[in-house]
Amino acid sequence: MIALFFAVLAGAIQVNAETIVWKDGPPSLPKGTKVAVLEGDPRQAGMFTMRLQVPAGSRILPHWHPRSERVTVLSGVVKVGFGDTWSDAAMREFRAGDFYVNPPKSHHFVGFPRTAVIQITGEGPWILNLVR
Repeated sequence: MIALFFAVLAGAIQVNAETIVWKDGPPSLPKGTKVAVLEGDPRQAGMFTMRLQVPAGSRILPHWHPRSERVTVLSGVVKVGFGDTWSDAAMREFRAGDFYVNPPKSHHFVGFPRTAVIQITGEGPWILNLVR
């Protein structure tokens, strides 16, 4: 019989999906959005990873972030477009397993035709600046 040994190293982060704690999202996100921070603190300097659970029909109007935003779609459907004005025709669809990066200061908008869970990794602080 072969025995498997696992050692937890200092600084290692290991998260089991069933232990994730979801909290209400901030007012800058659509109503009903839930947030789970897996690594770091998106409000502070440094790396972070968080998940957002966004209800179907939600929209995040044109906005930008000061740093790159790396997004993996874990479930559902997400539509993303670039520019200062919402345009359904300009949006590209992403499904579970898909990945995209929004470059720093790129103006973009996001729609959620179905409830979706996305994972965002980036360097904080993560700030959502609406385009005015």
